[in-house]
Amino acid sequence: MREKFGVVISVCILLWGTCLCSFVVKQNCLKVTSLWSINGDFDSVIGNFGVHRHGGTLIGTVVYPRPNKRGCKTFDEFHISFESRHARLPVVVLVDRGDCFFALKAWFAQRAGAAAILIADDINEPLITMATPEDGQAHGEYEQDITIPSVFISKSLGDRIKEALNNGDIVDVKLDWREESLLHPIDRIDYEFWMNSNYDCGPKCDSQLEFIKNFKGAARILEQKGYIRFTPHYMTWYCPDAFVLRKRCRSQCINHGRYCAPGLGPGYNGKDVMIQNLRQACLFKVANESGKPWLWWDYITEFANHCRSEEKYTKECSDKVIRSLTGIDPEKIDSCMGDTEADVENPVLEAEREARIRKGSHGEITIMPTLLINNRQYRGKLEKGAVLKAICGGFQERAKRSFCLSEALPDIQTTGRSLEPLLKGLESFVFSIDDEEFDAEADGSQDMVLNGGRNSGEQ
Repeated sequence: MREKFGVVISVCILLWGTCLCSFVVKQNCLKVTSLWSINGDFDSVIGNFGVHRHGGTLIGTVVYPRPNKRGCKTFDEFHISFESRHARLPVVVLVDRGDCFFALKAWFAQRAGAAAILIADDINEPLITMATPEDGQAHGEYEQDITIPSVFISKSLGDRIKEALNNGDIVDVKLDWREESLLHPIDRIDYEFWMNSNYDCGPKCDSQLEFIKNFKGAARILEQKGYIRFTPHYMTWYCPDAFVLRKRCRSQCINHGRYCAPGLGPGYNGKDVMIQNLRQACLFKVANESGKPWLWWDYITEFANHCRSEEKYTKECSDKVIRSLTGIDPEKIDSCMGDTEADVENPVLEAEREARIRKGSHGEITIMPTLLINNRQYRGKLEKGAVLKAICGGFQERAKRSFCLSEALPDIQTTGRSLEPLLKGLESFVFSIDDEEFDAEADGSQDMVLNGGRNSGEQ
């Protein structure tokens, strides 16, 4: 499902000063300045990997490495380094699309010292969202180590920048996240996390669970202090009417094919996952109504610790975890869940479906996991420090941004991680079934985000 998250590149002659940027869906302002040759506003798309400086800026000089113009080999092989020299701006490397994954290009650029990467399309076509390689594909292990921002630009803009550089022009860029839509006019940040309860779907599920475990302490502190309001969400699909009674559909769905999930774990199927999704959604609803929404984080981590194996992925194990949480009544959760075998709509899951396909600035949710901050999709590394910086960077007032981060410092300090990168950042501010008989359909989804480019397995 190709989602387009637009960013606007404002290209201005240096002497003109400030550019006015209008945003398309996913906001970020990239200002390109040259002495003579480029002037205009251009759309672009930021990558779904790396760490973006939410609330800050990044200024750098563009370099186009012709010997490794696609960026698919290590730059050491060409004796190229992008380490900025004293009194010079950091380097933003421009490479062409093709031959390897987007994320690999960013990884090689980062290793060579680049501060950011621009990737120019190699044909004239609508822009896409750059994503990481699919689970199980080669060379995807480095994606969690990418810390530089990435931006996808059109072929025409890439050609113009390369022509300017070839003619001896100096092209500087300014990535500006200060006015992006993560900023919020009120004193509280709203954020949502889209996921599912399948813990055995590969690296993506591992990354999702690792984030929840690592972030729950900071989430609790910031929610209790009133800085943030969190809502978890769960992806659902439906089974086409013609296949509702098929064995595969019955094993993947509840409520007569209305709500389905892929079951990829050993010993439990999509129906088990869907029931657990509903249980987790109802647990949050009950906990939120009791004034303790942060108990959701405790349940998710404890359920994963004690119930993720095939023989324990059950209601009995789930209820045992729920009873261990102070203030949660399992009977209220059961009442919320209703009858999953009945041929009726479930109000909780209908609300989830509406939230996923709602019309608005973030568009339809089609990727798991997905994090929204102030109703805008977070792009970057799903890691505690990066996400915390993005959430706290959502406050308009600089003092509140710093205070938000300082409130979470006790939790961050317990991990033994250095605080310097976080402080510096704030300051600089499918349901796919391998069955020849039927295809499940996502609710109204028509686009596919490409993990790498041409298709899920290419650049």
